[in-house]
Amino acid sequence: MPESLRAPVAIMHLFSTPRVFFLVVSINCINGVPWTQEKFQHRATTLTPGEIRSVLSHTDLDQMWRRDLKPLLVTRYPGSAGSQAVQEHIKTTLNSLGAGWEVTEDQFESDTPYGLLSFNNLVATLDPSAKRRLVLACHFDSKYYPPQWHGREFQGATDSAVPCAMMLEMARALDEELKTQKSSGGDLTLQLLFFDGEEALLTWTSTDSLYGSRHLAQKMESTPHPPGATDTNLLHGIDLFVLLDLIGAPAPRFGNQFPSTSRWLSKLRNIEHRLQLMGQLEEHPNDMQYFWPNLPIGFVQDDHVPFLNRGVPVLHLIPTPFPSVWHTFDDNEQNLDRQTIQNLNKILQVFALEYLNARPTDPSNPQNAP
Repeated sequence: MPESLRAPVAIMHLFSTPRVFFLVVSINCINGVPWTQEKFQHRATTLTPGEIRSVLSHTDLDQMWRRDLKPLLVTRYPGSAGSQAVQEHIKTTLNSLGAGWEVTEDQFESDTPYGLLSFNNLVATLDPSAKRRLVLACHFDSKYYPPQWHGREFQGATDSAVPCAMMLEMARALDEELKTQKSSGGDLTLQLLFFDGEEALLTWTSTDSLYGSRHLAQKMESTPHPPGATDTNLLHGIDLFVLLDLIGAPAPRFGNQFPSTSRWLSKLRNIEHRLQLMGQLEEHPNDMQYFWPNLPIGFVQDDHVPFLNRGVPVLHLIPTPFPSVWHTFDDNEQNLDRQTIQNLNKILQVFALEYLNARPTDPSNPQNAP
């Protein structure tokens, strides 16, 4: 997890500019708009209350906790037995779903303060043939503490077991809707990224941190997309890169780092408000807000940076301030807030479907079946 708020707010204007896309030429156009530019004009749908109730009836916090969160609450620094177990759990879970995810691995070695180590990112794509992707991302590794320093197991519950479990729960809860959306074709799909090696192994520097995201961003930049393309790559295919980190503590506040994607933070705030009015959020008073599009915050070093620096639009969902348990051995299961996690599960699941323009069946309106 990132070390601190390391730069003034002004920096976010520099990094938020989608520079890469200004260089694209000779790209196929749809309705006069190059496909790489469609992300900037994309409009999400708005689900009806009946559709929302139908969608949210499939998500279950208790099952998520047992099936996905507990298996992730282990020491899982790169190369550890816990890391291997977590990777297998993520792959097995996604491969078991009916939507038919393509799960690939990005294995590589990198120099670290402890010598050459192996890392492995996991990439799950709902429809690899789609040109455009809504990306949700998190890191699955935990911070490394040498045994002689502590003698205790660092769980990294908010950092970042909970975000990983939330993404798996989303894939499972929306399985039918995503299967239908995939079968309908189209150029927009969902992609899940699970990064290895986000944490510094010794001290946070530009080389001792973000191992997985640095490698994958570079790899995606050098991979033609669609296959055979000569002037576009996989990064051009990312509509929006949503990074989840440090989630699970009570009453988080997600501020605005990047004005270029503030409309999507506003979308999340709108969904939060709608679910509140519907009585779908637990222990969420009327005056509570998770998402603050009008609250600018400073730049935070995290897994989005290698993508941001290559012009990818980023929405960084990390609370300000950080949870009080951050990088302590109290970042464990006992200090998680169940209601907050369930509320955010619901908000993000609705956000994903609305962004994908995927409409579930509304039981109160049979004619609105997908």
